[in-house]
Amino acid sequence: MNFLITGAAGFIGFHVAKRLCEDGHQVHGIDNLNDYYDVNLKLARLERLKKFGTFTFVKLDLADREGIAELFSTENFDRVIHLAAQAGVRYSIENPMAYIDSNLVGMATILEGCRHNKVEHLVYASSSSVYGMNEKMPFSTEDAVDHPVSLYAATKKANELMAHSYSHLYDLPTTGLRFFTVYGPWGRPDMAPFLFTDAILNDREIKVFNHGKMKRDFTYIDDIVEGIMRIQDVVPQRNPEDDNRSPSSSKAPYKVFNIGNNEPIPLMQFIEAIEKAASKEAKKNFMPMQPGDVPATFADIGSLQNEVGFKPNTDIEYGMQQFVDWFKLFYKLDPCESKK
Repeated sequence: MNFLITGAAGFIGFHVAKRLCEDGHQVHGIDNLNDYYDVNLKLARLERLKKFGTFTFVKLDLADREGIAELFSTENFDRVIHLAAQAGVRYSIENPMAYIDSNLVGMATILEGCRHNKVEHLVYASSSSVYGMNEKMPFSTEDAVDHPVSLYAATKKANELMAHSYSHLYDLPTTGLRFFTVYGPWGRPDMAPFLFTDAILNDREIKVFNHGKMKRDFTYIDDIVEGIMRIQDVVPQRNPEDDNRSPSSSKAPYKVFNIGNNEPIPLMQFIEAIEKAASKEAKKNFMPMQPGDVPATFADIGSLQNEVGFKPNTDIEYGMQQFVDWFKLFYKLDPCESKK
């Protein structure tokens, strides 16, 4: 099968492209290689992917309408997994226009490419951040998500609405996946697992927001990839019997799922897992909550389990050990070899 992976040099995109190549598929990866974080990390991921004969990389910006349209018309993709986006809740407060160009314009160009080239299934990344000011736990795809607390979250909710309109108007099957705090080897430098590990191993203090009174549904990258692999094989169908009362399904060929570990971890327990993996104690600077942040996330994954029979289950101690081992190897902090 011929796949397009957007954001192929990114954290999740790299792992998904790698898995598809290992499974024998043709994979075209695109990425604009922006400098939101260390481009060398993105290039190192691509070097791994280029070892596969079935992988092709094209440097391309999602906002390049003509370039995206030409790629779609030339390559005849069977399925598209759209993972590229301007990421980060906090960065969106300072740089809002980056999110408009990448997350809104970019989603539109991908939808148009899928529409005009008869792509059989578009799977795209949404985010747990869409739950915003929701206080009901766990977060369910049956809940309304009308009160985002960051522009990033607002763009992800907008992506879901845009997808639904294309599913309804053009019979384009779309599935949105609300990821919950993804971590693991090759992870993003702007996220807590990376920031904390880097600081602890290099004897710097870590910033512990909301004085440590936070919980996150940390989800290991291998579980995310497995969920994506299963979901991309389940193509939504038009359903005239749907009553349109659920925000996560429709009469149109449209679905939205949570992918999370279904087990929120207290921030202090998360830090302890890193300390154990690194064999070093963290120097902690306790601070108030940051704007745009939420105190807890918790994924209800019942619909995912019902649809594909899969539940993420990697525990935080194992996952952080894998991440710390990779970090030491990649940044040459440990001479020991690593399977990652």
